[in-house]
Amino acid sequence: MHHAATLIGGEWVTTGEWIDVHDPADVRTPVARIPSLAPEDITRAYDHAERAFAEWKRTSPFERARILTDAARLIRERVEDIAADVTAENGKTLAEARGETVKAADFLDYYATLARQGYGTLLHDARLNHRTHTQREPIGVILVISPWNDPLITPARKLAPLLAAGNTAVFKPATETPVSGLHFARALHDAGLPAGVLNVVTGRTALVEDALLGDARIAGITFTGSNAVGARIRRRLADRNVRFQGELGGKNASVVLADADLPAAAKAVVAASFGQAGQRCTATSRVIVERSVYEEFTRLLVAEVEALKAGPGTDPATTLCPLSSPKQRDNVLADIGKAIEQGARALTGGHADTEGDRTHGCYVQPTVLADVTPQTAIWREEVFGPVLALRAVDGFTAAVDAVNDSDFGLAAAVFTRDLAAAHRFADEAECGQVAVNTTTTGWDVHHPFGGFRDSGTAYKEQGDEVLRFSTRVKTVAIHLGAPEEGRE
Repeated sequence: MHHAATLIGGEWVTTGEWIDVHDPADVRTPVARIPSLAPEDITRAYDHAERAFAEWKRTSPFERARILTDAARLIRERVEDIAADVTAENGKTLAEARGETVKAADFLDYYATLARQGYGTLLHDARLNHRTHTQREPIGVILVISPWNDPLITPARKLAPLLAAGNTAVFKPATETPVSGLHFARALHDAGLPAGVLNVVTGRTALVEDALLGDARIAGITFTGSNAVGARIRRRLADRNVRFQGELGGKNASVVLADADLPAAAKAVVAASFGQAGQRCTATSRVIVERSVYEEFTRLLVAEVEALKAGPGTDPATTLCPLSSPKQRDNVLADIGKAIEQGARALTGGHADTEGDRTHGCYVQPTVLADVTPQTAIWREEVFGPVLALRAVDGFTAAVDAVNDSDFGLAAAVFTRDLAAAHRFADEAECGQVAVNTTTTGWDVHHPFGGFRDSGTAYKEQGDEVLRFSTRVKTVAIHLGAPEEGRE
């Protein structure tokens, strides 16, 4: 077990109070300890971010790009050490953790290139002898709040673009998984990021929430997490001119039409549903199958699910990792129990997994539920675990209606050989991300990312769309003077 320091004002600091971080594969012994900061430490982080912004926004975009590129290189060089800590605190497999680490570096590289691009547009002006243009500017100090399920990718997704654009940040990683985010901060620090541009605050949310959300210097907040917490943040910002970017809940659906390649669809659905034990924003949690192939597809699906091998993320044979904490495990088990009470039937799984070495971990059996109706809570409420709910429908229109019958609208997929059906689905599915014959998960760094309805706010993440959140547009008109007459 190691004691991790946090980054404030360019210095690695600790306090006399610590928070234990546990491995969800075996929660008996802490794997790390992080500083439990006090409210005054949070205010000090904002002090540094405010001072640093005055210089960072004027720093050459080529220098900002160099720092991001060097940080990406350091992350790749440290991939094994970082991945080991991602697995230790989150539980995901080492393969998933390595992929997350490399993708975090990709975010830095991508936004380093965007930092070098043009930052405005020349516009026509109806007035004679005028030149008018727009220019993008950073908005200021941004609060970044990231979740425990993707403890390295999510900070990278949020921090890389806002830093590239010239903003500064106060970053609050999830208390359950803070070490991954500290690795990201260390790479930037070691690459030469000026003091105060990025400040990492660790601690118990209940203790620091007022200082974290109430600071008058916040220009924007980017948050990934539950709808309940997102709503609480929105309420606190209601009378303040603070931008809010929220990536919130989902109840993602995959549709299997009668003409689909059923074995391929079953494999893709299982990958989308049970990777990271279903703890992905874009994980498939509802499966809608045309009635004529429902029985055959269900048989293929259950066989794929029962072939999954549960175990710790450090075991190369593991294909189903533990859930991230005892609380998360218990919440998922309660959701399964409620569904069964409401008439659902478990075709496989449905219980905690306490076999052998898994006794002291946060394991839930991969679960497939049938006899689910639109009125069943598990059809509508986010579970965020290794649980699939199945429904049979009659025809394409009914399938799309079932997809859209949700408060959420993050991701959906359709499996079909019919090109016309694929395009029609892309048009009619009310989701921010639509996949055809592939998983609902797995979007690249340059793909704009975000959901509709209760799945998120209008500000997208990823790609160049994210710059709409972290920059403001200024329009400049210049009168060049009266045109000279008579010159040859």
